[in-house]
Amino acid sequence: MQAAHPLTTPVNSQTFRHVSYLWDEATAAALPGTTDYDREVALLLYRSNLLGADLRLTNYGGGNTSCKAMAPDPLTGQLAEVMWIKGSGGDIGTLKRSGLAALYVDRLLNLKNVYRGLAHEDEMVELFNHCIYDLASKAPSIDTPLHGFLPFKHIDHLHPDAAIAIAAAKDGKRITQELFNGQIGWVDWRRPGFELGLELAQCLADNPGIRGIMLGSHGLFTWGDTAYESYVNTLEVIETCAEYLESNYGKSRPVFGGAAISPLAPADRQAKAAALAPTLRGYCSSERHQIGHFTDDARVLEFINSNDLSRLAPMGTSCPDHFLRTKISPLVLDPAQLEGDATAYLDSAFAAYRKDYQAYYDTCKHPNSPAIRDANPVVILYPGVGMFTFAKDKQTARVAAEFYTNAINVMKGAEAVSEYTSLPRQEAFDIEYWLLEEAKLQRMPKPKALSGKIALVTGSAGGIGKAIARKFADEGACVIINDFDTDRLAGADEAFKSSYGRDTHAIANLDVTKKDSIEAAFNVAAVAFGGVDIVVNCAGISISKPLEEHTEADWDALYDILVKGQFMVTQAGVNTMRKQNLGGDVLNIVSKNALVSGPNNAGYGSAKAAQLHLSRLNAAELGKDHIRVNVVNPDAVISDSKIWAGAWAEGRAKAYGVTVAELPAYYAKRTLLGEVILPDDIANACFAFVGGLLAKSTGNVLNVDGGVAMAFVR
Repeated sequence: MQAAHPLTTPVNSQTFRHVSYLWDEATAAALPGTTDYDREVALLLYRSNLLGADLRLTNYGGGNTSCKAMAPDPLTGQLAEVMWIKGSGGDIGTLKRSGLAALYVDRLLNLKNVYRGLAHEDEMVELFNHCIYDLASKAPSIDTPLHGFLPFKHIDHLHPDAAIAIAAAKDGKRITQELFNGQIGWVDWRRPGFELGLELAQCLADNPGIRGIMLGSHGLFTWGDTAYESYVNTLEVIETCAEYLESNYGKSRPVFGGAAISPLAPADRQAKAAALAPTLRGYCSSERHQIGHFTDDARVLEFINSNDLSRLAPMGTSCPDHFLRTKISPLVLDPAQLEGDATAYLDSAFAAYRKDYQAYYDTCKHPNSPAIRDANPVVILYPGVGMFTFAKDKQTARVAAEFYTNAINVMKGAEAVSEYTSLPRQEAFDIEYWLLEEAKLQRMPKPKALSGKIALVTGSAGGIGKAIARKFADEGACVIINDFDTDRLAGADEAFKSSYGRDTHAIANLDVTKKDSIEAAFNVAAVAFGGVDIVVNCAGISISKPLEEHTEADWDALYDILVKGQFMVTQAGVNTMRKQNLGGDVLNIVSKNALVSGPNNAGYGSAKAAQLHLSRLNAAELGKDHIRVNVVNPDAVISDSKIWAGAWAEGRAKAYGVTVAELPAYYAKRTLLGEVILPDDIANACFAFVGGLLAKSTGNVLNVDGGVAMAFVR
């Protein structure tokens, strides 16, 4: 095993300005490991997680890390050199041992004996399986030979913007040579694979003693004798690149040629984004529902408002990791054309983009290329406002935005020190439509029933609303959690973060009696996800009093929240759905009281009846827009409900001559099925309407009350 370039000076967190030094020796020393190789693997994971925690070093899912150590062959007991490397599809920032592939190094090296050349290199991927040491390994990635053919114990392959900026510069090779005094080698662009692994090994043989290799248009390889030395070597090289770029920004010309326009004020950017996002989502969802993401990050604004935008944006990205997630180039909007009715302009802009993408595919395809994929843009740039990205789910859309921001950083750096170069179209196509990438896509889990859908459920911080939001999230939807109770909303926000992470929900303070509050909530949906497909009117209030005790304030509160609230929320939701032109669903959580006469219930029961008939009227009106309106009628859903706290429960108990404690059993006993109704039962009914099987159903009422004969629809 070859010795690596040694560290020359001690380092600490103060050594670096452009990257984060996160290594903690006490933590590293305490890592588990009963054998030398277990220890090396633990250090590999520690190093990988530290590197992945800094997006200046590599992007989500990008890059690869490895270590080599001697381990016993399970059949012979003899020590053999084994390489542990991030497996296919993993992310070094969250990498665990289960995400590693472990392979015999000697078998990897022996694959050179059966390699038939560049035209056949893809067939080598299957042969990696013959090199597996740990049968519980993750599938080896295409980067396996790149690490296996280099003789170092610890290797980092990252995609830092600062290094790629130099790698993508017209004079990148010369700059690398001069900047590092020959200590960093150079390999011209080559698609990741077996051949690139051989070229890396040859570069090292031609330049013994180097501390790393720059890959043209691609990224960086660095290494060390220990995990720590590899980590510090990586940081030092990237820091040097970043310092060099910083010293050149604005030196020969303004960044991106200077500003062509000024950005709008932050509040105006958000308003413009909210207004346009549903329309853009509709265009981008012409083949399948997409989820959106919006950012007005300062780095994005600097690029999209610049004089160089029109020159650089069509060139596309350079690093394969970038354009695999962002497509070959973005759609750039003309702000002047978006004033007023922009339909004709957007029709033309999207048609032109799709035509260009079709031409790109037709010109570059091979006889065995996969079928053309969705021809709509992933990245949409709106000068003065920000960047939209659209993809199959929120995480993919957000990551696409991160990657295009990386691409902006690369263009900025390359233009500062030389001239930015992108990959030739054919090379880009061969990555985008690589058969190995296609196979990876085919192995991905099938989408859930509500994948690509966005739901706004009023009153979703607790009770029935929260159960509906959870059910929809479980089925793949993005949800806007809302309530007028800020403490309850904060608790729901934390609960959803804990269960679903950062990309499944957004929150909004919502008072359904106030139009401004409703519009703000739908703006949250538009900016966070691109729009809305499902509106569930669930926010409620209950007041049970005899007629003579009912006040005008009681009446107004019931009708404002239940009827007016349902009307205004539906109105705002339909406005968004019409912008998208994708149809949609409105579900109204009403009550069996809409159909049944009972004592002490004049205000609540009549308001529920109004909700029910309003649903029928909306269903009749909105069918032409392919917007379905349906009703779920619960009864006596007591669990986790604010409605049942206090006076309402007392009023109903008094009306039926029982105690509050006896109410659940009383309600269950009076039903045909004798069942207690839970929030999850209502959530399941809602999913039945929107899950796809009832796509041609509108104007219906589904009772979920355990069977109350008086409430049968007739």
